[in-house]
Amino acid sequence: MRKIASYIIYTILIACIACACSDDIDIRQNYEFKVTHLPVPKKLKVGETAEIRCQLERSGRYDNAKYYLRYFQPDGKGELRMDDGTVFLPNDSYALTKETFRLYYTSKSEDQAVIDIYFWDSFGNSQVLSFSFNNDNSEE
Repeated sequence: MRKIASYIIYTILIACIACACSDDIDIRQNYEFKVTHLPVPKKLKVGETAEIRCQLERSGRYDNAKYYLRYFQPDGKGELRMDDGTVFLPNDSYALTKETFRLYYTSKSEDQAVIDIYFWDSFGNSQVLSFSFNNDNSEE
């Protein structure tokens, strides 16, 4: 009787172990992200530069994920550059190589300037940041 009980217990244990194993390993590569930034001035004089401090925040980590940015300027004139000195051309794609970075926008507009910065990853997730700068024509 004891031998039969041991046999049943071992059979149940082996069945539980076999059911717990699975060939379906779920390796996740696609994580959502967002780009946050510190407050940015609303008014700029012509030739004045605004610093946009940004942080790429990922909901998970996959080391082979690539991040990119491009910008458009639907209103006004100006120049956007990266903290390493790279001057961005509108509608061209650039690889984002750091998670903490600074962008610098220099106004060349007598009126309002608007820039839209598009961020996306190698999996198609995307985010848009829009900044609007009014001309500061006050005398100091």
